Amino acid sequence: MYENIRVLVLVTVAMSLFSFAYADQGTATYYTPPYVPSACHGYQNDGVMIAAASDAFYGNKAACGRRYSVTCTGATNNGVPHPCTGQSVVVTIVDYCPPGCRGTIDLSQEAFSVIANPDAGKVYVEFHE
Repeated sequence: MYENIRVLVLVTVAMSLFSFAYADQGTATYYTPPYVPSACHGYQNDGVMIAAASDAFYGNKAACGRRYSVTCTGATNNGVPHPCTGQSVVVTIVDYCPPGCRGTIDLSQEAFSVIANPDAGKVYVEFHE
């Protein structure tokens, strides 16, 4: 009986580690106010912890309303060699970053400032729901 419990605990731990370890990777940029109108909600005020999704995961509005945890992982240029703050931010997708978008995810200026120095302009990130 104890062996079955031990196996169950090990399997549960292994599964939870896998789900926490998986994250998409890309780049983040930021945009500045005004944040309305947005592609997802028109003139609804969604606050400032928001983001626009690029074609990489927008999915014709499928990403609208999804919440993502975003973490800076490094610099994309030599301008700010260590831009990351070491913090993560949770944002809600409320807008679309059209073709030509410089990042995979375009964060509000306030959200970007939580994870990185805004002077960097663009950083590598990991993000997951």
